[in-house]
Formats: sequence, C-alpha cells, structure tokens
Amino acid sequence: MSNEFAKCLLDWYGAYGRDLPWRVKGGAHPNPYVVLVSEVMLQQTTVKTVLSYFEKFMNRFPTVFDLANADEEEVLLFWQGLGYYTRAKSLHQSAKMIVGKFQGKFPSTKEDVLKLKGLGPYAVASFLALAFNAPETVVDGNVVRIISRLYHLTEPQDEMMNIIRQKAESLTDKENAADYASAIMDLGATVCTKKKPACGICPVQKFCASKGLPDLEQIPMRKKSEKKKFNGYVYIIKNKEGKVFIRKRKEKGLLSGLYEFIWAENKIFKNATETKTSVSHIFTHIDMSLKICFLQSETAPTADGFFVDVQDMGKYAFSTLMKKVMKKADLG
Repeated sequence: MSNEFAKCLLDWYGAYGRDLPWRVKGGAHPNPYVVLVSEVMLQQTTVKTVLSYFEKFMNRFPTVFDLANADEEEVLLFWQGLGYYTRAKSLHQSAKMIVGKFQGKFPSTKEDVLKLKGLGPYAVASFLALAFNAPETVVDGNVVRIISRLYHLTEPQDEMMNIIRQKAESLTDKENAADYASAIMDLGATVCTKKKPACGICPVQKFCASKGLPDLEQIPMRKKSEKKKFNGYVYIIKNKEGKVFIRKRKEKGLLSGLYEFIWAENKIFKNATETKTSVSHIFTHIDMSLKICFLQSETAPTADGFFVDVQDMGKYAFSTLMKKVMKKADLG
C-alpha cells in the first residue's frame, strides 16, 4: 500500500497543501534556520497562532547569527505571547551552538541535531526532513491520528505508539521526505481532523479502515488528564510616583526569565486592597485564577525587583497571564 498511499497523498499536497512561510513544495527548504525557528515555535502551539509571531520574530532575527548574538531578554520579548518560554531559551542556545560549535553551518545528521537544545525525537525528524529532505518519519499528533484511523487501531494511544511509529515509517516516502512530512501533517490538520473529519474529500480514503464507522471520531483513544486548579492573588504595588513594582522570575519552569507582578497562592500582604476582579489563564495542566490586589509602598517589597514607569512596561517580557493582569488593572 505504501507507494500508492504516498502518491495519492503527495498529489493532493501538490494541489491543496497549505502555503506557509517556513515551507516550500518540491523538496527541502533552502534555509534550515527558517525550519528550525518554525519547529520550535510550533511545539504545543497551533499554526494559526504561530503565523502572527513568526514574521515579527524573523524580521528581528533574520539569521542564526542575529539570534545567537542577541540578549536573552530581547529574545523573550519577541517571543512574548507565544507561551512555553523555555522554547525561546532553547532556540537561543541552539543558535549559539550552531554559530559556535558548528561555525554557522546547520547540522544535518540526527546525531548532531540531537545536540541542539529543546528538540525531541519528533522535532529532530521533522527538522531533518524539511530542511534536508532526509528520509525521516515524522510522527506528531496529526500523524498519530491518521495512522490510528487508517488501520483502525482502537487500543489506547499510549499502548499503541510502537505500532503506530512502525506503520508510519512503512508508509513514508523516503525519496520525497520533505513533501511527505508536510503532506501528512496537512492532511491531519485540514481533513482528518479530531472532530468531523472530511472523509468525503480525503485523498487516501480508499485505504482507510475506519471510514464510515461510528467510532471514527473516538480514534485514537486518549486518556483524559484532569487539570489542577490554582486560586491565588496577584499584587499591583505602586509608589507615590505611580511606578509599578515588577520582578524577574527566577524559578525554573514555563515562566522562568519573564517579568511578573508578585503573585502567590496565599495572601502575603495583609494591608493590600483586595478587589473583586480576577484573571484566569489555562496552562497545559493548570487552570489558574488570580485575584487582583492593590498596594502602595515606597520601598521594594522584595530584593529581586524594582519600580518602573507604566509607559515603560512594554520594554519587558511578560507572560500572557501577566499581560491579562495589566489589562484588568488598567496598566495599559
């Protein structure tokens, strides 16, 4: 089935595949840097979201040398709003490694690409396929869904991953790896979607063992994970000049290196004025809600922060959560 499947998929991709700024049709992208940036941005983030940030980021850091020579704070500032900021730090470190260790030449072997920061097996395979047309099999969420439906694999996804990878590899067109990787990801994103898949226009429907079956939308079967709830307080601390206290987050995790207002699960400033206004934000495994409180203080409440003019806050990289706090607290 593999040759015929790949031909049908590639013919469809040539006619209907998405035009994206980090992709070319007909082989590898001529600029591996473009592929690397897009691969890191697209981790746990949709194409639609990435599109609005990619151009701005590339305009500021058009080459791997520009990114490698930039300050981390500026890189985070241009990543602001994309979330998962450890990705930006990893991309920055990878750029430095490419410039330093590889003398500006992009690694083209799996062994060397795995040395870059923040790239797992999927991202490495995708990068090599798209940047060098290397015969790699890309297995992302879209591919898992397509393979599971194609072979009507109804066991829990986690238990079937080895089989899914084997079948995905057997179908991969190794001579046209770049186009094939883009094609199968596009198929999952636009046709074989989670809900209401468009089977009637699917270019590979004749190969699908799940077409027309009542359990189609339940494939692949995934275990649901409950989100933890976090309810806490965030403090807008101002001095008499109207400057606002911010600090740079040092703790490890998703928001490390970003600026923030003081926030905590429990009340830490008893004399703060508690409002009825809250902000909510959903992280991967946490459903968070913070109640906004105001406090006036002429001294910095902690040694790891400082007061800034409200109009200068745009110079600092804040998480989406903190930007929501700014908006609700009328800080611009």
